[in-house]
Amino acid sequence: GSFQLTGLKDERAIGRDANELLGLVADDGADIIGTVREWGVRQLSKPATIEAEGDLPARVIVDCFPAYDDDGGVLLVLTPSE
Repeated sequence: GSFQLTGLKDERAIGRDANELLGLVADDGADIIGTVREWGVRQLSKPATIEAEGDLPARVIVDCFPAYDDDGGVLLVLTPSE
């Protein structure tokens, strides 16, 4: 389901650094993914903007969960926002 929002097929998105891939910027300037990785906590309902590989900016609500795997992965849920 990443294509509709980002223009990226799942194969191009999975396994890549989400901050770099999406240009993810939280409205409050927080590093959403960094906080999840460092503290192992969820970050829910965070307003943000993404620019998938230089595409036009899109407003989103971010929910991010730690994956608890060996490489520090996260599960990132993006919901379009008006």
